[in-house]
Amino acid sequence: MLPEICHIGPFTIYSYGLMLVLAFFVSSYLAVRQAKKTQIAPEKIFNLMFYVFISGIIGSRVFYILLNLPYYFKNPLEIIMLQHGGMAIFGGIIFGLIFAWLFIRRNKMDLLATLDLLAPFIALGQAIGRIGCFLNGCCYGKDHIPIQLYSSLLLFLIFLALRFMQERKHAQGKILYFYLFFYSIKRFSIEFFRNDSPRIFSGLTIFQLLSLAMFFLSLVLLVRLFYFQKK
Repeated sequence: MLPEICHIGPFTIYSYGLMLVLAFFVSSYLAVRQAKKTQIAPEKIFNLMFYVFISGIIGSRVFYILLNLPYYFKNPLEIIMLQHGGMAIFGGIIFGLIFAWLFIRRNKMDLLATLDLLAPFIALGQAIGRIGCFLNGCCYGKDHIPIQLYSSLLLFLIFLALRFMQERKHAQGKILYFYLFFYSIKRFSIEFFRNDSPRIFSGLTIFQLLSLAMFFLSLVLLVRLFYFQKK
């Protein structure tokens, strides 16, 4: 683990925060470059990625705090200590989608086309962020399994799969729905090897239950998409 990268005077560069910033700039750069190949304005995509990034962090943090309220009641200052880790990505996905919808609507952009463009690079950003989890020592696995790195690798493979689809002709919504589909399977499976989430129902964690909900929602959306496409 390497939670702290270096010290510059009174300032400390934390690996977790550094990887989050790196995730934003890498995914934003690639998303903007992809936007230049479409009819979507690149500057709007960068602004949207910024809003998704900030709202995703806020949503992830809020959801994590809600899941651990007793601890944060006793240690309120820890709420702002992001360098210690403590993100629940489902909160980030929910907040990110809400703010993305608001931004897209306000700027009169095509909803599904825009989210299809973003989806692969969101997965890539998550892959980079998981490396930050590994360096920080959070989101740890059982028996010293480096589950953060396995999660990062799976997210990178999701990114590659979505990019493969993105570069080929596809119906609107397909990339977004497959992102939700792949991510739900990834998170449900990886939870069996994590050791930081309590089992709350039939041996499953809350994140596995949320993954199941996401899986069935994305499955319905994909079946509906292919049905109307074939019809």
